[in-house]
Amino acid sequence: MFTRLFVLACLSVSVTLQAAEPATHVYKKVGDRPLKLTLVNPPGWKAEDKRPAMVFFHGGGWVGGGPTQFSQHSDYLATRGLVCIQVEYRLLKGTAADTPPLVCVQDAKSAMRWVRGHAAELGIDPQRIGAGGGSAGGHLAAFVGMVKGLDDPQDDLAISPKANALALFNPVFDNGPDQGWGTARMKDRYKEFSPAHNITSDDPPAIIFLGTEDKLIPVAVVARFKDGMVKAGVRCEALFYEGQGHGFFNAGKANNKFFHETLVATDRFLASLGWIQGEPTLNTATPPKP
Repeated sequence: MFTRLFVLACLSVSVTLQAAEPATHVYKKVGDRPLKLTLVNPPGWKAEDKRPAMVFFHGGGWVGGGPTQFSQHSDYLATRGLVCIQVEYRLLKGTAADTPPLVCVQDAKSAMRWVRGHAAELGIDPQRIGAGGGSAGGHLAAFVGMVKGLDDPQDDLAISPKANALALFNPVFDNGPDQGWGTARMKDRYKEFSPAHNITSDDPPAIIFLGTEDKLIPVAVVARFKDGMVKAGVRCEALFYEGQGHGFFNAGKANNKFFHETLVATDRFLASLGWIQGEPTLNTATPPKP
């Protein structure tokens, strides 16, 4: 198996990491268009493994962005033993402003079903498939973990699309009229699409990252979501980063401190679930208080 080297200089660490060369798979076709997944496997990966996995959905308001947003997250977490998957999904670019993200959530569920349905050949444990994403991608990650319905009719509904853990980076997971985001697209259907309005006791454990100066997502919205999860008996951690705006966690920022810190916090969260062993291989400053 070919491998590639990653020097995560942006993390201000002098360590060279190895992860397997990415592989691309088509998880479904819509007309003549193939929709693809990009997988990064851990060093020493074998098809007979039963590794935990993280499926990442990019942000962009459901109208833009691309799967490479989480490439460096995937590269690092692969070195920690996870199979990492980045999803291409259909966008709403060019649609009316009141078009709900139906195709986006359908593709997200299709991708999760494809990964779980092919777990045996991908070396993945089908009971340890997490979902992560930023902004609108955080909405999709939360959606596949929490919301029933709105499936693609061509999917095999016998395969569950439900994520087993969530890593949500400034997610727009509340689409309701009370300080939510995306209500103009959802209109009266927001309860069908909004994870915050579909909290139940069987939701997966979640960690959320938010900057206190995020102009799209008020701190109160995340606090309300966390309270709802805790009341339902679901583990939910929320970390707030003082003075930071939307997208503060992205790699490639002038100051990669917060990319670094949120990535290590994700590592620790997954380790607490038993998905990763040992301490993070990257060092960071003291994380913010929940």
